[in-house]
Amino acid sequence: MLDPRLTKLADVLVNYSVKAQPGENILIEAYGIDNALVKEIVKKVHAAGANPYVNLRDHAVIRQLVMNGTEAQMQTWAAADAFQMKQMQGYIGVRGGANIYELSDIPADRMKLYNSIYYQQVHFDVRVKDTRWVVLRYPTSSMAQLASMSTDAFEEFYFNVCTMDYGKMSKAMDALKELMDRTDKVRLVGPGTDLTFSIKGIGGVKCDGELNIPDGEVYSAPVRDSVNGIISFNTPTPHDGFIFENIVLEFENGKIIKATANDTDRINEIFDMDEGARYVGEFAIGVNPYIQHPMKDTLFDEKIDGSFHFTPGNCYDDAYNGNKSSLHWDIVNIQRPEYGGGEIWFDDVLIRKDGLFVLPELLQLNPENLK
Repeated sequence: MLDPRLTKLADVLVNYSVKAQPGENILIEAYGIDNALVKEIVKKVHAAGANPYVNLRDHAVIRQLVMNGTEAQMQTWAAADAFQMKQMQGYIGVRGGANIYELSDIPADRMKLYNSIYYQQVHFDVRVKDTRWVVLRYPTSSMAQLASMSTDAFEEFYFNVCTMDYGKMSKAMDALKELMDRTDKVRLVGPGTDLTFSIKGIGGVKCDGELNIPDGEVYSAPVRDSVNGIISFNTPTPHDGFIFENIVLEFENGKIIKATANDTDRINEIFDMDEGARYVGEFAIGVNPYIQHPMKDTLFDEKIDGSFHFTPGNCYDDAYNGNKSSLHWDIVNIQRPEYGGGEIWFDDVLIRKDGLFVLPELLQLNPENLK
């Protein structure tokens, strides 16, 4: 029997997130999941009068393609999939799989080739810029293990998060977006963290269920050369199949001048992939009330209630600071008391302390008001 929660989730993806319209082309790209949700999405796309197209992918196959892939192969692969993407008005990416470490043993030079050619040309250059897109993780037993939860408890958590009232959240985000639009100086303070930068002229962008599911962040970007100080991250963060912990970054005039972690050599190889990888393309504040703890899955962790994330690498066009890179790595810091606390200041005014907003116009973003 079909789980009715899949039907509800498909409806959110098709009719709220990508807002499929009659005659439009919608690409559904599914990685390592069963077909039940894919079929429901196809039904909803057809019901909206749009045209569904499906790519079924597998991370183990991607690994094999990339492991010994040549530059010529990557260019042809990217050109073919970029051509397909250019025919689309909407994109729904559903990513699952039994093993999050599937890509962990791909040599760094192969992953750099894949990211700088395929992912750049297909996703950054076309999908992100030219389609209404949404990306989500699909609940699997491996995700439940990462979250330290039983399978049943994780499924309940997953559907609560992914089908919450994103319209209500969107309205509550308006005040924070407006405040970010007029803010110049940002200061982040916490254990091992004292960082300053400017977001003047860049402003804020709401993430309210239209691009990611789950969602729940408002983002901007630092003026490229304005970041100074030190930041210590208190959550584990995956990148290309490896889990980094205890990341500490030092900045001078926008650039990461020192980076340490549980694998310092490995993290510096990532930041050395291109010039833009040592600069920052995004700063975001997480507000999803249902996501409380890290589960080593970036799409969830970056929305954690009381968190912020800072993103070495490529910026988005709608919060543009000029930084270009094949990297876009959202690294999360949680500022709730059980994680050590912390503060966010805008133009020398405290806006959030220990994970809770303190300005009257922002109180509606605190968790008790969003559930």
